[in-house]
Amino acid sequence: MKKKEKGIIFRRLLHSYLSSIISISLVLLIVGILGVLAVNASAVSNYFKENIRVSVIFDKGTPDSEAQSFLKSIEKERFVKRAEFISQERGAEEMKQMLGDDFLEVFNVNPIPLSVDLYLNAVYLDSDSLKNISARLSGMKDVREVAYQESLVNVINQNLEKIGVVLSVVLVLLLFISFVLINNTVRLNVYSKRFTIQTMKLVGAKRSFIRKPFLRQGIYQGIIAGVISSVLLIIVLYVVKKDINQLFVIFDMKLIAAVLIGVILAGVIICMISTWIVVNKLLSVSADEIYY
Repeated sequence: MKKKEKGIIFRRLLHSYLSSIISISLVLLIVGILGVLAVNASAVSNYFKENIRVSVIFDKGTPDSEAQSFLKSIEKERFVKRAEFISQERGAEEMKQMLGDDFLEVFNVNPIPLSVDLYLNAVYLDSDSLKNISARLSGMKDVREVAYQESLVNVINQNLEKIGVVLSVVLVLLLFISFVLINNTVRLNVYSKRFTIQTMKLVGAKRSFIRKPFLRQGIYQGIIAGVISSVLLIIVLYVVKKDINQLFVIFDMKLIAAVLIGVILAGVIICMISTWIVVNKLLSVSADEIYY
């Protein structure tokens, strides 16, 4: 009979422990996903900015050699991420894709001018910097026009700033909610052992002695939950990579690794703090109060 009772108690404790681990792991997984997005927000922002094209269009009759020379000199500028020479033939092909194959039939000669497409470093993708760069390029030899979508630049900058603020607020709120949820899970787990704590108090055990095994359990719980959530996060990222591989060209793998480590540390720290608070509270209540 005693054996059966011990088995029932063990199963209940195991079920309670596993439930706590699963709950904490799922909460940490959500924190990890948002953390990956937050730490890579700057990289995603830079990716969009650095793919905005600034076209430098040359005067009619400008020889290829002059345009190529301009390309070599402009590539050395610190504001340039990369540059591409667009020949008349390539320009005509691009126009065909936009307007149809027969658009050249009305012209005796190819009307598409030589141009160079510039892709700037992200820090220079604001209205003031672009105006200064545009004015400088427009004053160079053989340059007829500098074209870029100013409205697109403004929209991207405004939206990315808003997204960054919203993401930061959501992350802070989620961390707070995560702490509350994990704290409640740990509290329920520790509260179930309140009679054990009271018994240890009655036999004269010191607070530090009583607290020690619970803190150790909290650390183990945090590590296990953190590792599980990190593994789940890796699986989520792997699935996303199969469908949206381009994201992993943008994302910084070192930052993702830091988030995975951070998730484990967050699990340990939150479980430790929660356990400390709950155990101290139970140590402060009287024998009569533990029944309520």
